[in-house]
Amino acid sequence: MSNIRFHAVETASNRKVSVATPPQAKVSEYFGCKVFNRKAMSQYLSKETFREITSAIDNGKPVSLELAAHIAPSMRMWAMENGATHYTHWFHPLTDGTAEKHDAFVEHDGKGGMIEEFSGKILAQQEPDASSFPNGGLRSTFEARGYSAWDPSSPAFIVGDTLFIPTIFISYAGEALDYKAPLLKALDAVNKAAVGVCRYFSSDVSRVQSSLGWEQEYFLIDEELFNARPDIVLTGRTLMGHESAKNQQLEDHYFGAIPRRVLAFMQELEYEGWKLGIPLKTRHNEVAPNQFELAPIYEECNLAVDHNLLVMSLMRDVARRHNFRVLLHEKPFKGINGSGKHNNWSLGTDTGVNLFSPGKNSMENLRFVTFIVNTLMALYKNNALIKASIASATNAHRLGANEAPPAIISSFLGKQVSDILDAFEKSSVDDAIKVDSKKQIKLGVGQIPELLVDNTDRNRTSPFAFTGNRFEFRAVGSVANCASAMTALNAAVAYQLKEFKTEVDSLIDGGMSKKEALYSVLKKYIKASKPVRFDGNGYSEEWKKEAAKRGLDCETSVPLIYDAYTSAQSVKVFANGNIHTKKELETRNEVKWEIYTKKIQIEARVLGDLSHNHIIPVAIRYQSLLLDNVAKLKAVFPDAKFKSLAGEQMRLIQSINDHISEVTKDVDKMIDCRKKANKIEDAREKAIAYHDTVLPYFDTIRYHIDKLELLVDNEMWPLPKYRELLFVR
Repeated sequence: MSNIRFHAVETASNRKVSVATPPQAKVSEYFGCKVFNRKAMSQYLSKETFREITSAIDNGKPVSLELAAHIAPSMRMWAMENGATHYTHWFHPLTDGTAEKHDAFVEHDGKGGMIEEFSGKILAQQEPDASSFPNGGLRSTFEARGYSAWDPSSPAFIVGDTLFIPTIFISYAGEALDYKAPLLKALDAVNKAAVGVCRYFSSDVSRVQSSLGWEQEYFLIDEELFNARPDIVLTGRTLMGHESAKNQQLEDHYFGAIPRRVLAFMQELEYEGWKLGIPLKTRHNEVAPNQFELAPIYEECNLAVDHNLLVMSLMRDVARRHNFRVLLHEKPFKGINGSGKHNNWSLGTDTGVNLFSPGKNSMENLRFVTFIVNTLMALYKNNALIKASIASATNAHRLGANEAPPAIISSFLGKQVSDILDAFEKSSVDDAIKVDSKKQIKLGVGQIPELLVDNTDRNRTSPFAFTGNRFEFRAVGSVANCASAMTALNAAVAYQLKEFKTEVDSLIDGGMSKKEALYSVLKKYIKASKPVRFDGNGYSEEWKKEAAKRGLDCETSVPLIYDAYTSAQSVKVFANGNIHTKKELETRNEVKWEIYTKKIQIEARVLGDLSHNHIIPVAIRYQSLLLDNVAKLKAVFPDAKFKSLAGEQMRLIQSINDHISEVTKDVDKMIDCRKKANKIEDAREKAIAYHDTVLPYFDTIRYHIDKLELLVDNEMWPLPKYRELLFVR
């Protein structure tokens, strides 16, 4: 195995840069060229069909089979002219990934030949086998029927020779088996609720859109090094490995010069993303060695979610072409930063107003306060649910360490906004709210311009920070489907806005003026939501104690965190807009518990295998060399001299033996606990057993293996070390 390691290091060290060839045009000329977007639709559809489909998309109306029948032939023609021979309904099952089944654009022509065909019925709906996807018991294996249904709000696109049609995925009885269906319902719910509240301030608003700008963090390692680490191949992270003497402590990687091989990967990824209509904007080195980030311009939430899933797929493909493997696990390496996917979320009206931006007069600023405060109330009242939406076996390794937000959901507002809310709570109805959208800083250096400073600073320890005109949900994991967090957040805010409007309308009906009613309810909400506001250090032990006193959810066990989905509050939140039935919530928790169990189970099996078949044999081999050396010393030298010469070897032999014994003992105990847990039939109880009895052995086994890595001859160690994984590019 050590030969494999050194071959991998040598191969990785000698890699040549694969130059990414840019398209022979400006980005604006080829952006979206592989997307059946409005530009393509206007060219291929009749004016009437184009008007009907765009109206349906803009107004959230269903598309009839008759309209689909008009669109399908034109979509096929466009796709085939752009090299497509197949099509697929592309959906998001409950796996955090995507699913696709490719069919060719061909049918029998009745004369022994074939004809290219694509009907409106096939465009609108297909029937994939639903039994083999996670469903939490909604479907039995013998009840395989499920339906994928076209989502026209997310345009079809071409990858390779296949037309991808974004769809939802539901069971025969109509229950959602995916992430997209509930997301669309949550977005519709927040639209309706926000429009109702907006009309206190403007009668012109007819639609409110939820926007999302994600920031995708990731690691790149050479493909040879990746293949030489079975733990990374099978689990996405290192289950063992001593920290490199140099990691991120010099802070020299963040925003540093991008390595040439990595830059070539980034360039090709951008070219492919732009062709698919993904507005990629930013690329840079992240804090940890071999860690990077890319981010697009914000988009409508549903489309942004689809684009993020597509980008993650593109990243894997493009990385292979550059002899890299991309690691999207939240914590692939111990002791350095993990990877997140910050979700920058905002609400905007069809009149061009960002509801989280201050205004120019008192009523506009009152609107700003209204949406800020209701978001805080949603975060406070649904604290456990919001955390559950980002909880996973993999993200649990990241939260609360190395610049990741803690596993306690609170919101950082910054001094100016906090002062505004505190003043509002004590103010009278007639007091105006003044918010400086920007403040200027003069540096006193001639050639440096005045800086415009946002009305909030940044707090990297806050999981849900207000950053000027949006909230940055920083707790989302790097490999996660953003739809989980966005569904919960938009659903919670929608329910809260609906409650707010009910309270305000009740006061108005009782004789209060609109302004008085708004002030009255907002002042009450500001006071009630104070526990969720925290501008301090989220990493501190003091905050954990304080958060518990405030009544915030402080649970750290992922299986128990999932219980929040079926709380009475969550059931009410998801019932609003028919986002989820209680049965769907219960079955989704079954899926979450099963996935959690399987991930820990796989890691435990890999850890046991590597311990028994890779680490211990090498340690024993090195120990045997030391024993042989000791025996030879004893044969040559008298006892007094021998003890002096062999003291260090004897110490090493004993130390290696102690660590081998501890690894063997703990692996055996872990396997025994796993066998006991596997006998538990209840999904929740099994997940809890894996968390409480199996998972704790991971760190103890790793500790002793990492100590052996320091003791065993470097020439013999079988697995690429951290210094090689993180610094060989």
